[in-house]
Amino acid sequence: MLDWLGQQLTGFWGPFRLLNSHLFLATLGAMAAAVVNYLLLDRFQKKLPPDRGKDLAVEGDKSRGKPTAAGVIFIPVTLVIGLLVVPFRLDYLAIFGLVFLAMLSGYYDDRAAKPWGEYRKGFFDLVIASLAAIAIFGFDPVEIWLPFYAPKVAGVVATGLDPAGLQPLLISSGYYLPLATVILWVSINATNCSDGVDGLSGTLLAFAFLCLGGLLYGVVGHQEISAYLLVPFYPDGADWAILSFTFIGALFAYLWFNAHPSHLLMGDAGSRPLGLLLGILVLAAGNPFLILVTGMILLANGATGLVKVALLRFLQVGIFKKVRFPFHDHCRENWGWSNTQVLVRFMILQALLTPLLIVLFLKIR
Repeated sequence: MLDWLGQQLTGFWGPFRLLNSHLFLATLGAMAAAVVNYLLLDRFQKKLPPDRGKDLAVEGDKSRGKPTAAGVIFIPVTLVIGLLVVPFRLDYLAIFGLVFLAMLSGYYDDRAAKPWGEYRKGFFDLVIASLAAIAIFGFDPVEIWLPFYAPKVAGVVATGLDPAGLQPLLISSGYYLPLATVILWVSINATNCSDGVDGLSGTLLAFAFLCLGGLLYGVVGHQEISAYLLVPFYPDGADWAILSFTFIGALFAYLWFNAHPSHLLMGDAGSRPLGLLLGILVLAAGNPFLILVTGMILLANGATGLVKVALLRFLQVGIFKKVRFPFHDHCRENWGWSNTQVLVRFMILQALLTPLLIVLFLKIR
């Protein structure tokens, strides 16, 4: 919306050209999301449903009675801001709508007198993930890039100095859509499982969005840099970066109230759509393995527990019997870590490993 407005008004007054700058729009989106969401969360948090507590979680009773489902406030608000700052495309409306639908399903679970069952939530997540994969890629072949693989020109490995004529790595939608659906589904549920320590999931997500936003804006969304690094150039990469930075602003507003000791929780209404958005940004960056890099702590903390439960329930295979999941509960109960120690140490690992692995993904190819 603002991008279109800038195109119309630049001829009347030169500074309006800032509305066509992706960097300016990303900054504007982040600031607007932070300020507006802070004001609305502060005003309306008491109207949110109370948390039921988690009987099986470590210190799960301490969250009982706190306002939860904050996502029902900051997710729609941030999506509206995203519609203003992200250059308009029809397929973005479908993706924004699915993020909103993930929020809505999470909100109804948060406010239900009896929590939804695992299979019911898993089914809704699967439907949303499938539709999101189709909304992103359609049914055309998908061009991706991979770590440790360099494209070739006529049988010769290409170099960043001579990227012309690269043979794109194309994958049929029949193969890639199921993979994309799995990535989105796992991202939703891993993020949801990690929402059990004050500030943990919000902080990890903010850092993941920061790294993905930088990659989308400065690498795959930049024609010269993408050519030098032998990765595909995605013209809409910088658009996705604007959305990523906008949601960082929203997460900062939420974390203001969720810092230990928290008095506001995002609930499934926040964790499920944010997990979906994390998977969407990974897929938009063109390398499905980035989910292992940008969401590594979320996956290690939450998704490994999903694997443990699935193996035990369906195959009667017991692994990690002495390890409690989500892993943050194991750290608190078995290792004696405080909530603050879990947050800081998990964040240190994420901050050390994610940038390093992104560089290795880009350069060792």
